[in-house]
Amino acid sequence: MTKRMLIDAMHPEETRVVVLNGNRLEEFDFETSTKKQLKGNIYLAKITRVEPSLQAAFVDYGGSRHGFLSFNEIHPDYYQLPVADRKALAEQEAKAADDDEPAAAEDSAEEAGGEEVGGEAAKAPGGRRGIEVVGGDDEVEEIDRRRAYTSRRYKVQEVIKRRQVMLVQVVKEERGTKGAALTTYLSLAGRYCVLMPNAARGGGISRKIVNPEDRMRLKAIAAELPTPEGMGVILRTAGMERSKAEIKRDFNYLVGLWNSTREMTLHSTAPTTIHEEANLIKRSIRDLYTREIEEVLVEGDEGYRMAKEFMRTLIPSHAKRVKQHRDRIPLFHRFKVESQIDAMHSPVVQLKSGGYIVISPTEALVTIDVNSGKATRERHIEETSFKTNLEAAEEIARQLRLRDLAGLVVTDFIDMEDTKHIRMVERRFKEAMKHDRARIQIGHISPFGLLELSRQRLRPSLMEASGQACPYCHGSGHLRSTESSALHVLRAIEEDGMQGRSSEIKVFVPTTIALYIFNQKRGALSAVEERYGFSVSLASDDNLIPPDYRLERIKARGGAKEEALESEAAEDEGDAPDRKRRRRRPRRRKGEEAEAPPAAETAEAAEAAEAAEAAEAAEQGIAEQPALAADTRSAAQAPPSRQARGPQAARRGSGRGRGDRSRGDRSRGDRSRGDRSPGHGRACSGRNGGERPSAPGFAHGYAHGYGRG
Repeated sequence: MTKRMLIDAMHPEETRVVVLNGNRLEEFDFETSTKKQLKGNIYLAKITRVEPSLQAAFVDYGGSRHGFLSFNEIHPDYYQLPVADRKALAEQEAKAADDDEPAAAEDSAEEAGGEEVGGEAAKAPGGRRGIEVVGGDDEVEEIDRRRAYTSRRYKVQEVIKRRQVMLVQVVKEERGTKGAALTTYLSLAGRYCVLMPNAARGGGISRKIVNPEDRMRLKAIAAELPTPEGMGVILRTAGMERSKAEIKRDFNYLVGLWNSTREMTLHSTAPTTIHEEANLIKRSIRDLYTREIEEVLVEGDEGYRMAKEFMRTLIPSHAKRVKQHRDRIPLFHRFKVESQIDAMHSPVVQLKSGGYIVISPTEALVTIDVNSGKATRERHIEETSFKTNLEAAEEIARQLRLRDLAGLVVTDFIDMEDTKHIRMVERRFKEAMKHDRARIQIGHISPFGLLELSRQRLRPSLMEASGQACPYCHGSGHLRSTESSALHVLRAIEEDGMQGRSSEIKVFVPTTIALYIFNQKRGALSAVEERYGFSVSLASDDNLIPPDYRLERIKARGGAKEEALESEAAEDEGDAPDRKRRRRRPRRRKGEEAEAPPAAETAEAAEAAEAAEAAEAAEQGIAEQPALAADTRSAAQAPPSRQARGPQAARRGSGRGRGDRSRGDRSRGDRSRGDRSPGHGRACSGRNGGERPSAPGFAHGYAHGYGRG
């Protein structure tokens, strides 16, 4: 099949690069103008905080948030040590380098003699058997054995100080609330080489090159390179079939780039950017382009010029393969790529046999479920499971590359009984993962049918870079039901009533929630209002998403009302002796005596206040006779809850009889201002000249027992 690289640089806001094998999408990468890639950039940074509990430092490198620098990623040259300790450390480094040379030669011999990288005998770092390492870019090769001894002798707070200046490189992008991960072990990637300016013990040949003859030839070329002291070089897979002159030219380019970076560092002030990684077009040609790609089609004038010039610099003989797309139909539509890219946004991926896989990414875990679906061609369930799992293994490896799903990935394969089938599925999965540029650690299928792997993150995933959290479900993927949302609002109303800060509130909810409360939970709402003595009105706001609501306090609760509620709460608890101690005493003015009036005088004052209020109402011609009758009933006829308000009602009534307005009392007995108390309409009668209560207010008052005298 014809292999092509397509570059869509038509819009400056977004650049997309794909690699097609026939019509099948194999590689996909993109870059937006709003979020530039930080990985690979080099910064002159300053230490802002040293954290002994984490054995790390937080670094200000000029990003949106401080970066994280682990102690293992700090080069010993930055240690602030006495001269004697520094000499001893240099001797240890030299001895460790001599000890690693036989081990490196033994590893190279094992890799050269093996049939494939990450065979059955491969182990993960740390000697954990059963976990194989496959894939991986050339930049992470041969660097795992470094600086293991430094953390045993020193601690970060002893050798690193605040405000210290360092040259750091980003190895992991910022993600969510996490800052970028940094290192002081720098690396500059070229087409055929990777230069490590301060990793003298690193270097060698890429592990992906398994042919013994190629490894011997490249090792001889690497030995002849004029590598300065204190540097290391890795020969990449792309340089396997290149000549010595081409590899040396790429090496000299990287050395010149490092010299310019060092010169710029000496004349800069932290924090600042020293070196930026190439843009997406250059990175794609450098990392993804191979001899098997027959043509590179670019859409967009600026992108075409950039790709052409970079190809002439990198591989002059292949510059003619770079062509500009001038068709009327867009490039990705011409090769039917848009539909495949859109399909990557769906969690369900269909298989040719009729089965399908479901991908569910989370913060640090990706779950993949394999289902047989409509795959019914085989005669036995074991054969159906085996064929579906084989097809799913290849598709999962492809989807991990395209979507750049990283972290811990758990795949739930269809259960198989034959051990031979299980091993074949594992082998097919690992072979499909070999060509991944990310470093991957793969385990075995467990008795539960689960296969675990850990994949390195190369860039932000497709969903993170091109999407945002859903404002309706807040990223959960589900909306709360009407019934659950209504109960949530009722509980919020009851919580506000428990606080006792308002006598009237207004709650805005979606229309469906309001209708459900009115029709199904009207009794519960009335019970809450009666229990806490306040008025609740519901209003619709369809801009709110269930279970969201907005609560507004229309009227604050007065002091007398608070005393009445406190007395009611005390009596509901059955603690009558403590009721007097729980009441708050009224404020005394200067010069007033602290003595409380006798109980008989209080009762007489209450009766006199009620009589004066009745006379005043008769003179003004108040039309609210039912409500007034309810307020002026005797203690024997009133409900128990009203009987418990004797002292408070007397105190409140005496205040109204005197016409006292100094406290701004908003209790139910204040009729002269058209008070919007529970049980009335928008404006009570009195000065308004016989205006009738509104229907909602009348119904509300009737539900609470007002006006039933």
